[in-house]
Amino acid sequence: MQNLVVLGATGSIGKSTLDVVKRNPQHYCAFALVAASSVERMLELCIEHKPRFAHMVDGKAAAALNAQLPANLNIEVTTGEDALLALVSHSDVDTVMAAIVGAAGLVPTLAAVKAGKRVLLANKEALVMSGELFIAETRKSGAVLLPVDSEHNAIFQCLPEKVQRELGYCDLSAAGISHILLTGSGGPFLTSPLESLAAMTPAQACKHPNWSMGPKISVDSATMMNKGLEYIEARWLFNTAADELKVVIHPQSVIHSMVQYRDGSVLAQMGNPDMRTPIAHAMAYPERISAGVEPLDFFKLGTLSFCEPDFSRFPCLKLAMDACHDGQEATTVLNAANEVAVAAFLNGQIGFTDIAVINAECLGKIAKTHLDSIEAIIALDAEARRLANQLVSRR
Repeated sequence: MQNLVVLGATGSIGKSTLDVVKRNPQHYCAFALVAASSVERMLELCIEHKPRFAHMVDGKAAAALNAQLPANLNIEVTTGEDALLALVSHSDVDTVMAAIVGAAGLVPTLAAVKAGKRVLLANKEALVMSGELFIAETRKSGAVLLPVDSEHNAIFQCLPEKVQRELGYCDLSAAGISHILLTGSGGPFLTSPLESLAAMTPAQACKHPNWSMGPKISVDSATMMNKGLEYIEARWLFNTAADELKVVIHPQSVIHSMVQYRDGSVLAQMGNPDMRTPIAHAMAYPERISAGVEPLDFFKLGTLSFCEPDFSRFPCLKLAMDACHDGQEATTVLNAANEVAVAAFLNGQIGFTDIAVINAECLGKIAKTHLDSIEAIIALDAEARRLANQLVSRR
């Protein structure tokens, strides 16, 4: 029986995680659920899963939840950063699902790593903002890091066991690997005329052809910034050199990623586009459990297609790939700027193509210095957000 903390319990990854927990009650227990401010949804989850702790980032939400919880459940409601860090470091906790979207998930995820927990990583920003520090802390504490993003989990499944157990400092070349092939669908605008992109609405951008996701990650998929962030994440997870990592457009989202070996072999992980598959794999590794996902029906699958990414259509992807090789400072700035720009687009303040413009301007205007601490990373993140908000207001 594993005691599980779910960071981002009310989001899409949290929902899928708890569905896997419900299907495997003999193996997993929801020790603590963490959310930002969604009282109604958290109340439902608490009644269903009966965790020992329910943590709300928003203090007023915590008070509201505490007032509504049935007393007989004996659930302790907490709030504040200190309480959150204590939860992920709790001696009774075995596994932490890190699924808080954005930079907000960085500190608690790093705390879980420092505590030596089994960390299921669905939060890209932990590696995008602090990849070097994050991997160093993982190695120091002995924490077990398992990727949950469908693409990184697919790559992980296609790697030799020795490489799987040395994430962050593995040697791909010594394992006979020539390339990591990161697949992406291209999102809803893959075939839209370039001249039409500026007028695309948030509703159109959030209408992903294959996956059901939250609004922020859906917009990131439409710009392919999501793939850019995954590229950065893959660089740290698999310790890749620039020439070992490639992005391949695969519109059907059936092959979730591939690993190419020196002998000419290519191993691919395939499955229906359902996040419960990589979640269940990471939760049970090295075993396999039921995820509630139907297997592929190859007789109904149809054609699988592939193409190179077009950077004139997806400038955010190119920005991320370049930032990855410029270093942790550049990726921190890009991530912060993008969060502000996407929020502004969803709020109707800027156009779709303005997202890439703001991201590029922030990268060009902020002086980057070496980041040797989490405090320095957070300070640079804040500076980039201030600039991005100024750029939004000017547009």
